[in-house]
Amino acid sequence: MQMVIKKWGNSLGLIIPKIIAKDLDIKDGTSVEVQELNGNIVISPKKYKLSDLLEKIDESNKHEETDFGKAEGKEAW
Repeated sequence: MQMVIKKWGNSLGLIIPKIIAKDLDIKDGTSVEVQELNGNIVISPKKYKLSDLLEKIDESNKHEETDFGKAEGKEAW
């Protein structure tokens, strides 16, 4: 599929066709990785690893447990 690069402010932009965005589950605001590989531009959806996300938890962003009241129905606590 041939595309045209357009000027976007001081940078360049590329419009991702709807069918490709849908196939890759890319939406407005999705983080992507952009890299040059052997003279090619490779754009990939950002994949997060649980271990990387857990490393970012510290006392400043750790939340307290929330009590939602007594169990209703067949929940196991």
